[in-house]
Amino acid sequence: MNLLIKGGRVIDPSQGIDETLDLLVENGKVKEFGKGISAPAGAETIDAAGMIVTPGLIDMHVHLRDPGLEYKEDIVTGTRAAAVGGFTSVACMPNTKPVNDNKAVTSYIITKARNEGIVNVFPVGSITQGSKGEALAEMGDLKEAGCVAVSDDGRPVTSSELMRRALEYAKGMGIMVISHAEDLSLVGEGVMNEGIVSTELGLKGIPWAAEDAATARDVYLAELTNSPLHIAHVSTKGALRIIRNAKARGVKVTCETAPHYFSLTDDAVRGYNTNAKMNPPLRTADDVAAVKAALADGTIDAIATDHAPHHLDEKDVEFNVALNGIIGLETSLPLSLKLVEEGVLTLPALVEKLACNPAKILGIDRGALKPGSVADITVIDPNAAWTVEAEKLASKSKNSPFIGLEMKGAAVYTIVGGKMVFKRN
Repeated sequence: MNLLIKGGRVIDPSQGIDETLDLLVENGKVKEFGKGISAPAGAETIDAAGMIVTPGLIDMHVHLRDPGLEYKEDIVTGTRAAAVGGFTSVACMPNTKPVNDNKAVTSYIITKARNEGIVNVFPVGSITQGSKGEALAEMGDLKEAGCVAVSDDGRPVTSSELMRRALEYAKGMGIMVISHAEDLSLVGEGVMNEGIVSTELGLKGIPWAAEDAATARDVYLAELTNSPLHIAHVSTKGALRIIRNAKARGVKVTCETAPHYFSLTDDAVRGYNTNAKMNPPLRTADDVAAVKAALADGTIDAIATDHAPHHLDEKDVEFNVALNGIIGLETSLPLSLKLVEEGVLTLPALVEKLACNPAKILGIDRGALKPGSVADITVIDPNAAWTVEAEKLASKSKNSPFIGLEMKGAAVYTIVGGKMVFKRN
């Protein structure tokens, strides 16, 4: 379809654009942008006055649970939730059943996403076979099949020697390694952040050092091998200090955080709220402040949801046995827009972290509105007021700590390859 988006605030940091413009899409590509563009015959027109028009948002860390765990989420419902949240592309982690450690699983994900999904799905393969941390997966085969990165997310690669080899092989193949930085020996039987709240609740804590020590190890291995490394879901001030210092030394490290790490503290666990149980756990107010500071100074490159759907039966249990993770695709945008309202980020800086930088880190041809580029576009109403209601969420699972809360800001149009895949009523 041909489409004219008129009078929106077009923000594309990749081109240094932040201006009220019209944007013309023809045959699935960005044709041109400017002022006073007339709609070609048969083109649909969107009045974007008062709206923000950005490159399609990219979530570089989601769990679609497909194949094998479709009772939690699948490619159909997961991509629908992504579109509702304004995401035109998602990168899905490999902890499926079976694990995405081979061409067959990667091909299944890509084929199903192409046939049944409504946004772009970029698979992430596992670093090790079965994500067991014992032997490297065939990274060359995974890349050839279509994987954009490798990770054992959900589990750390505990062997330093194996992680070193992973970084060396991945560098040679031009594929990003995404680290789940966690020292399991320090985690032990911990179920939430170690601190005042865990003590008051009588729950075993996870010390900040579990994340910091593992982050330091992987940063030093990236420095040793001169290899690119991406650290997932950073939540502690110590890990951020390590990454900031590494960047200053020229280490090729990038990182992401998730909206819950700048929106909530471990106080959210009070009442033994299993929808506030995740890994890494929610941290302290000092850590939240450090995350915001790292977003502002560029230490944190990207915002990713770590969308982790679970069935009600896996959350409606005692806190100690509840599974880790929350859904986030549909609440990420308003929570992130709050950073602009608070003065932590400018809108262009936020778009960088939600679209441009994820594309660069993953090496995918997205995250820009340049003429000739694929027309993946998000149109945002920054003032849209809505309430998070479980029954209205597109995700198959409802495990969110934000249920019942009022949100400000939402995607009103999500456009993938020039096709409108979501329109907010």
